[in-house]
Amino acid sequence: MNQLLSQVGAGLVLAVSLLSAHAQEFRIGFVSTDRIFKEASTAKAAQTKLELEFSKREKDLVDQGAGLKSAADKLEREAPTLSESQRATRQKQLVDQDRDFQRKRREFQEDLNARKNEELQQVLERANKVVKQVAEAEKYDLILQEAVYVNPKHDITDKVIKVLNAAAGK
Repeated sequence: MNQLLSQVGAGLVLAVSLLSAHAQEFRIGFVSTDRIFKEASTAKAAQTKLELEFSKREKDLVDQGAGLKSAADKLEREAPTLSESQRATRQKQLVDQDRDFQRKRREFQEDLNARKNEELQQVLERANKVVKQVAEAEKYDLILQEAVYVNPKHDITDKVIKVLNAAAGK
């Protein structure tokens, strides 16, 4: 029994020493996609493009919302002097306008989210290509994009952002 335990112990020592020797050759890197979306010039350009594309619709919605609020305030002030049928007619108009406003706002948000996802997907695809280039050039074995904890020495996000920004500048 003692001989079996000593053999198992020796096997464990050998396995740990082999793993630690192999682990020294294994290179791991980490990339923060959140930082890429915030700091890379391609992501900033995508954000600017979206703002330009949707700014008119957003302004129209803000104006429509302000007009709706103004109409509601006016109805509230004038309600005591209006006849029952006038008040009911204006309330129905307000409800219809509000329903139209809510529909337009929902459509705007859906369109904005869809376009934002498209643009971010393009940024992510470019970033992934750069990550692969950096990984191959610097001989990384594994690059992670999500992790609970990362030692800063493994973070290659700055390198990736630098390459992305250089490529966007061309």
